[in-house]
Amino acid sequence: MISLKTPLPRPAPTRRALLAAALGAWAQPARAGEFGPWPRHAAVPGGVARLDLGPAPERPQAFAGDVPLLVVGDAIVWTALVGIPLSARPGTARIRVRTVGGERELAYDIADKRYTEQRLKVSPRTVDLSPEDLARHERERAHQQRVIATFSAPPAAGLRMRQPTPGPRSSSFGLRRFFNGQPRSPHSGMDIAAPTGTPVTAPLPATVIDTGDYFFNGQTAWLDHGGGLLSMMCHLSRIDVQPGDRLAVGERLGAVGATGRVTGPHLHWTVALNRASVDPALFLGD
Repeated sequence: MISLKTPLPRPAPTRRALLAAALGAWAQPARAGEFGPWPRHAAVPGGVARLDLGPAPERPQAFAGDVPLLVVGDAIVWTALVGIPLSARPGTARIRVRTVGGERELAYDIADKRYTEQRLKVSPRTVDLSPEDLARHERERAHQQRVIATFSAPPAAGLRMRQPTPGPRSSSFGLRRFFNGQPRSPHSGMDIAAPTGTPVTAPLPATVIDTGDYFFNGQTAWLDHGGGLLSMMCHLSRIDVQPGDRLAVGERLGAVGATGRVTGPHLHWTVALNRASVDPALFLGD
């Protein structure tokens, strides 16, 4: 006989119940301040949308237009991480999802976001370019567009990043910038103020895919974290790696400097996801 004071045993949850619980936990975007293993959800220009793709026995493929997207998770629930360009207009956007069962579209909403302005004084030659400097910039831009299109195997672990150099953030992502009074593209990365020579390290495990000395960015290193997620480190005083090197998180790749178009020593850190520059703070968990 079972005593009335003894709790009755509960039946083991079914696979369907476990799946429903998992889907329920992932069906909604991350709440403000929520982090976990993936970047925070921020469906705004320059943000990252976390879109639930549901269960599937194999990793689905997802695309924004023809650009492949990073898909993370497991057979219980897959999630597409969509980098939203700063130039995106508020409204409804769509991705394509391809599984063994076929192809479908998934819609999501992009909200508006207003970024502040920043006015800087720099050398006139870096604003009003000579024909030679303009030609160099065009060559370098074409090269870096090929670099940013890198898409390798998705990362095996979580995507919580480590700030690549210590120091305060001197210029935030998305600022509308004016150089010598002339409007230019919004700021596409995070600036971290630090003295020349301060070590710069990998924010996630990475493969070095490009290094060079560029007109605007100065000495620069590109890191591939997998699945179309890249980091670009600019204005370095030195580069200690070369393409093909594999780096562990926290491993040194170079040092802070003031090369390229700058007003002082700092690290400019761009995070690119599916070829769109997105706010690195979304990956830092703060």
